[in-house]
Amino acid sequence: MSPMQRLLLIAHPDQRHSPALQRAVALALASDAPLHVVAFVEPFATFGLLDRKVQEQTRESLLLEQRQWWEEEAKTLRGRGVKITTSVVWTTDRHRETIRQILEMQPDLVVKDIQREPALKRAFVTPLDWYLLRECPVPIHLVADARHPLPHKIVAAVDPMDPDTQISGVNEKIISAATGLALQSNAELHLLYIYDCLPAYMANSGEGGVSWSDLAEELRIALHQSFVSLADRFGVPQERRHFLMGSPIRGIADFVTEQAADVVVMGRVHHKTIDKLIGSTTEHTLYQVPSSILAVRADK
Repeated sequence: MSPMQRLLLIAHPDQRHSPALQRAVALALASDAPLHVVAFVEPFATFGLLDRKVQEQTRESLLLEQRQWWEEEAKTLRGRGVKITTSVVWTTDRHRETIRQILEMQPDLVVKDIQREPALKRAFVTPLDWYLLRECPVPIHLVADARHPLPHKIVAAVDPMDPDTQISGVNEKIISAATGLALQSNAELHLLYIYDCLPAYMANSGEGGVSWSDLAEELRIALHQSFVSLADRFGVPQERRHFLMGSPIRGIADFVTEQAADVVVMGRVHHKTIDKLIGSTTEHTLYQVPSSILAVRADK
C-alpha cells in the first residue's frame, strides 16, 4: 500500500466513538491524509406507515441530528490536527449507496467497523461487510477493536500455492499492503501461511502404493519452499515467518489470538457462484478472528 492520500470512514449512526473512527483518525494523523466520514441514515421498519408529511419531518430530524453530532465531532478532531470532513446521507439501499460513495470519492482506504451478523440472517441477506469484501474497488479495513489506535502488530496471511493467488498476484498485494501499513504505523510485520493437507489426503485416500505420511511430507516440503521463496523476495526476517499446518480459517484465528495481532491482511479472490452462498475464506475469517482485517482486492 502506497502512502495514503485520502481515507474514507463508513460510519454507523449508532456507533459514534467506535473502533473504526479511532483507527481512521490515527491513520489520518500518521499519514497526514484527509479523512472523510460518511454516515448513512436509513428508514426504520415502520417508517413507511407514517403519513407522507410526517415521513419528511422525521427524515429531516434524523439527518439534522446526525449532521450536528458529526460536525461537533469533526470540530474536536480538527483541534487535534485531523483534516476531516463529514457528510450524512439518507438511503434505502445502504449496500449500493456505500459503493456509490466509494466510487465518487476514490479513497486509498475504506475504514469501517465490523458488524457481525448471525448465520441465520446471513443465509437470507448478504451482510454489508461481506458485500464490501466482494465489491469494494479499493482496500477495505474492517475494524474489530482499537486498543491500539495505530496497529502494533500486523499479520500478512498468504497462500503461495493457491492457483487463484498466483494468477492474480494477490500474495504480492497482501504483503505490499501489510508493509505499507506497518511502515505508516511503525508496527511489526509477520508473514503467515496456514497449509492444509486434507485435500491431498482426500485425493490420495483411494490409491495404493503411496503412504499418507510420505505424501504429507512431500507436500509440506513443496509448500514450505514456496513460502520461503515468497518471504525471501520481500525480505521478511526469519523470526517473523510462520509456516503452520491446519485449517486456514481456524489457523489464522488461533495465530492472531496467540500473537495478539492488531490487523490481519488478507486477499479478496472469490468466485461469483458458490461463494455467494457460503462466503470466501476472508469473509468467514471476519467472524472468527479477534483482530481487525485489511482486505485487498485482486481482480483476474
